[in-house]
Amino acid sequence: MRGLSVPGPRVLVVDDDQSIRRFLDIALRARGYRVFGAGTAQAALDAAPCVRPDVVILDLGLPDRDGLEVIRQLQQAGRSRILVLSVRDQEEEKIEALEAGADDYLTKPFGIGELHARLRAMLRRIAPTQAGAPFRAGDLEVDLTRRQVRVAGEAVQLTPTEYDLLKSLVQADGRVLTHQQLLRQVWGPGYEAEGHLLRVNISNLRRKLERPPLRAAIILTEPRIGYRLRLDE
Repeated sequence: MRGLSVPGPRVLVVDDDQSIRRFLDIALRARGYRVFGAGTAQAALDAAPCVRPDVVILDLGLPDRDGLEVIRQLQQAGRSRILVLSVRDQEEEKIEALEAGADDYLTKPFGIGELHARLRAMLRRIAPTQAGAPFRAGDLEVDLTRRQVRVAGEAVQLTPTEYDLLKSLVQADGRVLTHQQLLRQVWGPGYEAEGHLLRVNISNLRRKLERPPLRAAIILTEPRIGYRLRLDE
């Protein structure tokens, strides 16, 4: 397949709209990406083993198969990051895509600047890191091996629940986790409807981690969807 030997991150664009594929091909190649296209779900699933994309940009409204099924099959087959790019803007649909295995969700119409920023963040998660190395984002440092949390070099004391919540966000490494995912991971099955537990503990974490003189938010809110950690670009 053409372009496989060219340096740069590999992106597979899956969209039945040829104009979208053409636009992304031009815009992303100009930014140093290797871009491959597919107009159907089957074409994407056939191309993925050959292309071995770092990121799949996926429209959910494909003519031959629902995009959610494509997400599940791509996740089963490999470790590609998946960015959903869709006109579907209902929060239930976003949650469903994220819980199916998508890493991020961007609604059409979109700006190429925001898309590029999302891609950079996703590629940053793919970059290899030293095993056991502490997670760092801005002034936040989390050493999961030693269960130590520091902000601007100062130790932060967390409750066990607060620590488990932060650990889940750290392990997601910038990916959005839905409210239901966090409740299941931290509190266990059967707690998916207990949103007040999540809100209280997120509030407490923010108070401890985002204190002065730190100004930038560490825990970012995806409205009505969930939370993610801010990563340095």
